[in-house]
Amino acid sequence: MKVAIIHYWLVNMRGGEKVLEALCELYPQADIFTHVYRPEKFQDSVISKHKITTTFIAKLPGATKRYQLYLPLMPLALEELDLSGYDLVISSESGPAKGVIVPPGVPHICYCHSPMRYAWDMYGEYRSEMGKLKRFLTALLLHYIRRWDQLSSQQVTEFIANSRFVAKRIKSYYGRNSMVIHPPVDIGAFSLSSISEDYYLVLGQLVPYKKTDLAVRAFNQSGKKLIVIGDGVQLGLLKKIAQPNVQILGYQPFSVMKAYLMKCKALIFPGVEDFGIVPLEAMACGKPVIAFAKGGALETVLDGLTGCLFYEQTVDSLNKVIYSFESDFNVEPSQIREKALSFSKENFKERIRNHINEIVQREI
Repeated sequence: MKVAIIHYWLVNMRGGEKVLEALCELYPQADIFTHVYRPEKFQDSVISKHKITTTFIAKLPGATKRYQLYLPLMPLALEELDLSGYDLVISSESGPAKGVIVPPGVPHICYCHSPMRYAWDMYGEYRSEMGKLKRFLTALLLHYIRRWDQLSSQQVTEFIANSRFVAKRIKSYYGRNSMVIHPPVDIGAFSLSSISEDYYLVLGQLVPYKKTDLAVRAFNQSGKKLIVIGDGVQLGLLKKIAQPNVQILGYQPFSVMKAYLMKCKALIFPGVEDFGIVPLEAMACGKPVIAFAKGGALETVLDGLTGCLFYEQTVDSLNKVIYSFESDFNVEPSQIREKALSFSKENFKERIRNHINEIVQREI
């Protein structure tokens, strides 16, 4: 088959791009279409071995760094792509990707990492941080984007969701059912560790919805040691509010992140994620996860077996579960890692290949 893969943008190597990598391995001759592409970020990835075509967004000023400013033009850019001659179209959706025009009779399968958070369930949270003018302009823009997003969802042959949490949102916003296939985790990149030093760890983007500030405030109060690794818009705020027992390290290379992960007492995961790769990376090291009991964490963190859950996003709730964890949690690291193994890249590739083949055979 001649396969086209549509990915929203290629600017960093994150969870969505790991899914794209696995799809590229399954379909080594596939062509990739995306809004913008930063080749230097993918030099060591199989993604760079594929033919990559960008939309006209890539030609606009500063697009590789300020691509999100061109969101209003992305539906038009997708519709301008010529997909004639392809036998299968796979879209990788988190930003605008699924809105391509597919030739009649060609299956279009959308792997949905998330309906656009800023347009749907997290709209209120994003809106609350804006000034009056930006709030007004954003309301007009996202009204149009939501209508387009719903319309384009009806042109998809079948959705695949990355979690049960996302499947519910696909049903709510698009009125579509979906198969759940969890994204791949590079379990082999992490080693089992029995070392446990006296600190907790937060990893990831430092953006408001991940609630890293909640973790910092909780550890400010408890006095326990916390290390925060990551970069983002909250970096300055977190450095400002952190007490001496909380170290904000900012961005660190993978080797440093892995070293801290392998020696931490537990990973703190206080936000609501569509799925969440980082908890499984911690579990691959045999490390327990203390997570907020909502979103994708409920599909990976088993309370009392691979970590502990807390049920309110408050300082008191987080500190209480940490106290309980230190008093009662006693699970061997090898048992925690065993749970992570089912989320390997090999399992992902087998499941998604079989499911896509079933759809193709049914539709053609």
